Amino acid sequence: MDRSLVRPLVGISACLKENGRGGWHHTVGEKYVQAAVRAVGALPVLIPAVGPELGDDAATTDALDRLLETLDGVLLTGSPSNVEPRHYGKESRPGTAHDAARDATTLPLIRHAIDRGVPLFAICRGLQEVNVALGGSLHQHVHEVDGRRDHRSPKSPDIDVNYAPAHDIDVVEGGLLHRLLGERRVRVNSLHAQGVDVLAPRLRVEATCCEDGQVEALSVPDAPGFALALQWHPEYKALENPVSMKVFGAFAAACRARATARLAPMRAAAE
Repeated sequence: MDRSLVRPLVGISACLKENGRGGWHHTVGEKYVQAAVRAVGALPVLIPAVGPELGDDAATTDALDRLLETLDGVLLTGSPSNVEPRHYGKESRPGTAHDAARDATTLPLIRHAIDRGVPLFAICRGLQEVNVALGGSLHQHVHEVDGRRDHRSPKSPDIDVNYAPAHDIDVVEGGLLHRLLGERRVRVNSLHAQGVDVLAPRLRVEATCCEDGQVEALSVPDAPGFALALQWHPEYKALENPVSMKVFGAFAAACRARATARLAPMRAAAE
């Protein structure tokens, strides 16, 4: 097999949602699956939100590590739900939806993935999860913070309106995102009510909103592998957006490199 054709395995975080009939579904938006397949060239592997059922013990830690041994990357998705404020020492404010099962799954998964060098790409809620997982906190209602714009989507019946470019971001010179994009200012969409308040110690700001300074991108400088988080939604029509393709391309390259290295001993043994 041509090693350049390796298709990485990318784990995608799922949400736990009530289906309206008394049952529950583990769900992932189709746009994330398609981005993984078409923009990354990966085979997606859905990671269900079952954290509380597994518990927080040595057996779960071992299981997370064994899961990550089989994956070449992790993609953290956006969601209508938010990280429960108890994870950063705050009380929940009215008007926010939560997904405790997802929190219990993704927060430890993030820490293990980063420390093991598994490529990590986090989107919207995913960025917020990364900040909380590493010790940061969130604004629960960014639009209520003095000096901040309303970053929520317009809630139009037309999805293209909701995901349309909304504001410019200022990309930090010399950072990871600047190296990937080659630009200091790009226009992005905006569909989030929450956002970074206190930055986690291990994180570096990669971009902020030009209008109000709200954090729009983060990286983990001491991570042994690729680790980037974006507050906007590059997965929406990714193949039509050059900025999206640059960040997905970097994630894809990191995933392929891990897949190649992970498979090398097996292939050598078979030759």
